[in-house]
Amino acid sequence: MKKHSALWWLALAVLLIALAFVIHSVQSKTAAPAKPDTTEQAPASEQSPVTEAQQSETEPQETAAEPREPEAADYKAVGSLSREGYSLEQVVVLSRHNIRSPLSGSGSALGTITPHEWFAWSSNPSELSLRGGVLETEMGQYFRKWLEAEGLFPENYHPEEGAVRIYANSKQRTIATAQYFVSGLLPTAKTPIETHVEYDQMDPVFTPQLTFTSPAYNADAEKQIRELYEDTVKGLEDNYALLAEVIDLEDSEAWKDGSAAAFRTDDTELVLELNKEPAMKGSLKTACSVSDALVLQYYEEADPIKAAFGYALSAEDWESIAEIKDVYGDVLFTAPLIAANVAHPLLEELEAELGAEGRRFSFLCGHDSNVGSVLAALGAEAYELPGAIEARTPIGCKLVLCRWRGPDGEAYVSADLVYQTVDQLRNTPLLDLDRHPAAAPLRFASISPNADGLFRAQDFLDLLRDSIEEYDRITEEYELADAA
Repeated sequence: MKKHSALWWLALAVLLIALAFVIHSVQSKTAAPAKPDTTEQAPASEQSPVTEAQQSETEPQETAAEPREPEAADYKAVGSLSREGYSLEQVVVLSRHNIRSPLSGSGSALGTITPHEWFAWSSNPSELSLRGGVLETEMGQYFRKWLEAEGLFPENYHPEEGAVRIYANSKQRTIATAQYFVSGLLPTAKTPIETHVEYDQMDPVFTPQLTFTSPAYNADAEKQIRELYEDTVKGLEDNYALLAEVIDLEDSEAWKDGSAAAFRTDDTELVLELNKEPAMKGSLKTACSVSDALVLQYYEEADPIKAAFGYALSAEDWESIAEIKDVYGDVLFTAPLIAANVAHPLLEELEAELGAEGRRFSFLCGHDSNVGSVLAALGAEAYELPGAIEARTPIGCKLVLCRWRGPDGEAYVSADLVYQTVDQLRNTPLLDLDRHPAAAPLRFASISPNADGLFRAQDFLDLLRDSIEEYDRITEEYELADAA
């Protein structure tokens, strides 16, 4: 009897141990993010600034499920630039530059706001990285194959004078992006990159600056921004908590010396000044800088654990981090009164390109603020970007406007936001007509597409002209208001 009793207790003990192990495993897998082992981290005072940082030495941990690399069919599922039954006549592209290093460098707050070392970038602060160059070359090669397949470009095309225009802002990252793109697009042609101002200066066409302000305008613009986005900013509390945890904010040099504090959702101050970009003060600005650096680090660093300073982040976590910079851009550049102002020069440029006689292809290379403000000024409706963690204007994204000739003989325009998915950015697979970048079709509040998702060309041109004239209406209205 004693023998059977002992066996019974032994079996019960084994069962309890197994049950405890199962519970522990479930808890470990559902905890997000996983806490890194920092026992071998160097003190913050010994860590190098962002431009001299080495990769994190944190031991890898079990990662949350990473988005798998899609098959070719998945790319087709998220859209294509081709329109069956229509003949392509012209393409105009407004592009954001590709992957760059963070805007801040040695000695900046970015270098002291975390005890961890940032990714060792292949480029100087704000400049296009080597990966960015590779990705943009691949994008150019895809466009070449697509344009050849559509019959707009012959193979090994050497453009006639005026047929192709490549125009970039004069910053390194935009010129380099344009150069890499055109090397993929026209590899055997000597195609110049057009710039209008001295190197490393901001071209007024690409500068999202306020060229009109007044007391009444500023007051109404700020009121509009707060009505549209104040609740959104307040909703970033969880995003901020995740960001602070990932960078281990409270272990940073900046936290200890008092130069950094907890991110708040109620301290945003807007700054609207003539001939300057809209700006802000407060936690959102600081958090955007960190969010931007982390997202770029995730694109560049092959090990997702190192990219997150030892944390196991899910795709949803990365989206939450990227949302901070998306909201920052929306607040500054997409309220209607602001967008019509800062996007005005580029809207005029797009109109001129669509009307340029003999033009087959145009490529204008600027920044996320350019793409975001232009879409806002045109009244673009909400859109989704499958496979991206940046929900508004992903790195390297392109607003692609195409003029088509329909089967009815009429002219139509398609509008798509083209971008490389996270898997394409991180893994750099070769792009072709089957494994193409993603294309999200765009819709606009004031015009309707046909059954094939295209707009009558005249409707789109009228929308563009109306968006341009909105600037004149705003200036006239507020000049009269201030004079009254």
